[in-house]
Amino acid sequence: MSSPVVTRFAPSPTGYLHIGGARTALFNWLYARGRGGKFLLRIEDTDRERSTPEATEAILKGLTWLGLDWDGEVVSQFDRKDRHAEVAREMLKRGSAYKCFCTQEEIEAFREAARADGRSTLFQSPWRDADPSTFPDMPFVIRLKAPREGQTVIADRVQGDVTFGNDQLDDMVCLRADGTPTYMLAVVVDDHDMGVTHVIRGDDHLTNAARQTQIYKAMDWPVPVWAHIPLIHGPDGKKLSKRHGAVGLHDYQAMGYPASAMRNYLCRLGWSHGDDEFFTDDQARDWFDLNGIGRSPSRLDFKKLENISGQHIAASADAALLPEIEAFLAASGQPALTEAQRTLMSRGLYCLKDRAKTFGQLIEKAHFVLQSRPIAPDEAAAKVLDTVSRGILKELTPQLRNASWEREELETAVARVAEAHGLGLGKLAAPLRAALAGRTATPSIFDMMLVLGREETLARLMDAAA
Repeated sequence: MSSPVVTRFAPSPTGYLHIGGARTALFNWLYARGRGGKFLLRIEDTDRERSTPEATEAILKGLTWLGLDWDGEVVSQFDRKDRHAEVAREMLKRGSAYKCFCTQEEIEAFREAARADGRSTLFQSPWRDADPSTFPDMPFVIRLKAPREGQTVIADRVQGDVTFGNDQLDDMVCLRADGTPTYMLAVVVDDHDMGVTHVIRGDDHLTNAARQTQIYKAMDWPVPVWAHIPLIHGPDGKKLSKRHGAVGLHDYQAMGYPASAMRNYLCRLGWSHGDDEFFTDDQARDWFDLNGIGRSPSRLDFKKLENISGQHIAASADAALLPEIEAFLAASGQPALTEAQRTLMSRGLYCLKDRAKTFGQLIEKAHFVLQSRPIAPDEAAAKVLDTVSRGILKELTPQLRNASWEREELETAVARVAEAHGLGLGKLAAPLRAALAGRTATPSIFDMMLVLGREETLARLMDAAA
């Protein structure tokens, strides 16, 4: 019986959660969740100078917003340094590692001589096979006794078999002279102890996989399944960077994309399931597989993201949208909704979410529910509210007051007044929009009336007529 799938996401807390890291986390989450496995979170905080609690908090906040839940407690790599050192000493006992007493000056001198002779600058320690009786009383590092001949082959589920000549891989340091572990050792020990079965990460770690495989074999530990995914490039085909605009996950929340749309789009960014572009979380979990990941870098396309975002906003239940809208307002530094605005927004989402590609566009459409009387018309709306239009609104108001507040009867009342003045409904709609929203581009006038309710609608019409 095969062991359950265990994946992990292991970011370094030295800054915001990059969109590439968010996609890596998503792929790990989908692969585990789709197979009834575990998705673990480890913070690789061994770089004490650059790691900050604020960055860790930003990572956790970003993953939570994206909707990626993890199993168990968050693991701190730094807290496990004693365990890493223990494994390094175990490798010494096994003879798969050795003490190296070379100083940095000696290593640099070796490399300079190698460059002068046209030889490989990969450091070859003279202490690799030294007699312990010759060991000096001085600080030492513990180096892996890597194989010098043959090849290390990475059977990668995305890249295929990738071969590294062992003569191109040096005896890397596993434990420094001050007793602190190196990244290479710490990652392997943590992944083994956490039971990670599949390592899904960016292809910039492909060379690391060769070195880490050698540590697994030195400890006689099972090697996990490797899957190295191509990086995300900007629209211009170059490596994604700040010059492309939004690169941190927090940027996308502030730009008004719902989390479901980001999951959908990031999943599709480098992975495919036939021609499917829009899909639900359940479908993504059922469909996602490593075989669907392409080998070429994917390109960020904001038009596709907006299209998918609009579909998710339209398909979302109103009750689920409101908290996300409020979180967007907070993330983008906008005022929070008042209780009255929240009530009207909730009532009006059915007519606001259609064709809104972002929450920012939805808020723009919701202008009429976010305003309070007296409504100040913009320049175009003010022109519409001329003397004739105000007179018609004044005539319409008592007819609406006596109407039952249902769409069909509201339409009848407005059509009756328009017909009495020899106008089409469109001619009367413009001043109604101006009166109710202070603008000429709004949702349907009847949707606005139904959302605002009888009293607020009549009050706005009377203000405009006056």
